[in-house]
Amino acid sequence: MSNVLIANAHIINEDHETAADVLVRDGRIARIAPRISAPAGVPVFDAKGQWLLPGVIDDQVHFREPGLTHKGDLSTESRAAVVGGTTSFFDMPNNKPAITTRALLAEKYAMAQGRCFGNYAFYFGGANDNLEEVAALQRDEACAIKVFMGASTGNMLVDNPKTLEGIFSRAPLLVVTHCEDTPMILANEARAREKYGDDVPAAEHPRIRSEAACYKSTELATSLAKKYNADLHVLHLTTAKELAFFTAGPMKNKKITVEACVHHLYMDERDYERLGHLIKCNPAIKTPQDRRALVRAVMEDRIDIVATDHAPHTAEEKANSYFKAPSGLPLVQHSLLMLIDLVKIGEMNLRTVVRKTSHAVADRFGIPDRGYIREGYWADLVVVDPHATTTVRKSDVLYRCGWSPVEGCTFPATIRATFVNGALAAENGCVVGGPKGQRIRFA
Repeated sequence: MSNVLIANAHIINEDHETAADVLVRDGRIARIAPRISAPAGVPVFDAKGQWLLPGVIDDQVHFREPGLTHKGDLSTESRAAVVGGTTSFFDMPNNKPAITTRALLAEKYAMAQGRCFGNYAFYFGGANDNLEEVAALQRDEACAIKVFMGASTGNMLVDNPKTLEGIFSRAPLLVVTHCEDTPMILANEARAREKYGDDVPAAEHPRIRSEAACYKSTELATSLAKKYNADLHVLHLTTAKELAFFTAGPMKNKKITVEACVHHLYMDERDYERLGHLIKCNPAIKTPQDRRALVRAVMEDRIDIVATDHAPHTAEEKANSYFKAPSGLPLVQHSLLMLIDLVKIGEMNLRTVVRKTSHAVADRFGIPDRGYIREGYWADLVVVDPHATTTVRKSDVLYRCGWSPVEGCTFPATIRATFVNGALAAENGCVVGGPKGQRIRFA
């Protein structure tokens, strides 16, 4: 079904809303017009009363393959993604083994071929000992270079000042950073252990992964980017204080951009009492004041992109005590609904959601022919019913880990259908057919 006529849609795209039909041929948008007659043999999808949005491009996910596939893999997590309206994703390099050589990156692309339900691209991981590999990267080999400037696992923490200088001065691609200061975090952990022993309450997480630790690391990243005129994208901002490093306004001429994640826009530290380690993540979910500041920053274009940082762990792993419970939570199946919930309560607007989750990602990372509803572009599309509701039940969760932090929530919309490369990939909460994703190419 890479040929289809989507009829009677209410299109939200490029800060405009339009009633129109969309004709898809061979996976691409062939025509957009008020009324289009279906060509012979082309099926019609009636979107009357529905919103038609460009598919979400999630620039930060951890689908856990290779090496951690008991938590999830490229197939299981991309299934959940397309059901939730995410048509493309960029997967992080902290796998086992970590993707810190070009050979391992090529192997990861090979294992993804024919298995992903959405379109895919992969990050290359910076490390303390792979600067020459970083400098040798070609434009289309990776979506960007990921640098963990905070506590991580294995060989992924980059804390050597000379290496950091080398990455920022020699990187041939966009540099994206996780910004937390490891020495400050370790000191905070020691104080918490002194006070609580091993049974540290989950609510202490934002004080251990503190505002000060985030601020110090973000200050370093942005100063290095300015020093070397590097292209920098800071991931998952969590505090109001860090917003001082970023400018409001259109993204077009920015060398330094920043992202917020859905859970940091939707939740705050009061949710630890109810959800505990299920929402333990790095950097931590912080105060109500921080959450509100992040939402405002999205609306004023200080924050440029919204993503998920989808990171599944098993329920058994999450049930451990503080120092053993891993950080990360699964979100891709319901992230668009969470943002629409913020729209419905008046904190955001739908045009901004579309811009931050689709247009801006395509523009910042240089993805040709995706991220917009335009003639000639790939038909990565989402149909949303704004008049229905979705209640999240455990039985409907598609992640391999089998749980969601939003179980029991009722959202004021339903993802009715998702099209990937013009083919119907999901409808009414169910995957349709096999994998339809393609490797994303970069201009």
